[in-house]
Amino acid sequence: MQLFSIPPVSPRLRPRTALVASADRSFRQRLAHVLAGMRWHVVEAEGGAEAWTEAETALPDAVIVDSWLPDLDLSEFLGEFRVRFPEVDLVTTASNLAVESPRGPYRQELLYALRRSQETDTAAWNAASAMDSAVHALAPSPAVAFRKSATAPAPPPAAEQPGSMQSGRAARGPELNPGDRLPELVGNAACMLEISRRVRLVAPRMTPVLIEGPTGSGKELVAEALHRLSKRSRKPFVAINCAAIPEALLEAELFGHTRGAFTGAVQGRTGRIEAADGGTLFLDEIGEMPLALQAKLLRFVECGEMQRVGDNETVKVDVRILAATHRPLAEHAQNGSFRSDLYYRLAVFLIHTPPLAEHIEDLPLLVEHFLERMGRDIPVKRLDQSAFGKLAAHSWPGNVRELEHVLERGVILAGEDPVLTAQEIDFGLTVN
Repeated sequence: MQLFSIPPVSPRLRPRTALVASADRSFRQRLAHVLAGMRWHVVEAEGGAEAWTEAETALPDAVIVDSWLPDLDLSEFLGEFRVRFPEVDLVTTASNLAVESPRGPYRQELLYALRRSQETDTAAWNAASAMDSAVHALAPSPAVAFRKSATAPAPPPAAEQPGSMQSGRAARGPELNPGDRLPELVGNAACMLEISRRVRLVAPRMTPVLIEGPTGSGKELVAEALHRLSKRSRKPFVAINCAAIPEALLEAELFGHTRGAFTGAVQGRTGRIEAADGGTLFLDEIGEMPLALQAKLLRFVECGEMQRVGDNETVKVDVRILAATHRPLAEHAQNGSFRSDLYYRLAVFLIHTPPLAEHIEDLPLLVEHFLERMGRDIPVKRLDQSAFGKLAAHSWPGNVRELEHVLERGVILAGEDPVLTAQEIDFGLTVN
């Protein structure tokens, strides 16, 4: 029998509570620090499911949601949250989504807190769009972006992807200075300068980094830059392409094997992980790794210990892990084709390499870079106007790697001629 009941706390007697939902801990901490100084009680959540649970428990007055959630579709989460908590002041840093929310008394404070937290930006995944989204939230809200009838969520635009930049940020951010561009990353477009900024921020740490981007956009160059600027630069940089090695051999290639571990293993062999001890292990095309092997890799990522194939002894190895993929790994983690626990371990910090079409203004710099590199053994060639016009009109499905191959083919076709014309610019061997 219930002997007594506790009366609900009057909203005016309890502290104002703000819920901050983001997979990026530094974003949550910065925002929590600013809000605490404004006399807010802050509750943090790493994903959508946790945010929903915290909202049910804490009954927040306001919610700030980052532009990406690791476990739930953002637009669906926002739509359902608006229905369940219609009185909560809801703000998102996703500039492409509109949230039908009443103009609560806290809206201006939330936008101010976002602005202040961005001024002290250190490593936020989505700070590039925070201010633009704040302005967006001030505008009159159109209809709810989420629609139940949608058959599939639209892919996030380039401005929402980690590592991407909007032109307005380039004008405001003093950190986006062409003089700070890393030599490996050719291009002065805002999105390329942002990659250099992120690399410099995270390189000195042990933080795992996931590099996402289309094929041929320079993911391995980013990994090499991270290693070069790290404290491990004098130790090995070991790269392995998970898509290039047959599934049956990939485990032994990664972890090594003992003599007689399987047919043909006439002697033991050190794996790539051990070979990278003290340095950096780069797992290219991690999305192609079989699920069974992902479980074994997860064990190593968590505790730093591994077993060679055919051996019962564990080996302690000290490596920093970088991974890359051209696949939307968050979606694969959601649908079960990639282990979500491994994804969260690898994607502590995200860097997005954009397709060439998104920074086509860098084409002259890239052309000059590749022609000079090809001119180490032969006289440097140059392009005439017709050749450059043909390059500028191309869609570049193969990105920067395709540009390099097209120029190399043109240099060969030009023979002794110092000038490349449109006739030597041949896209016939590229994949469209």
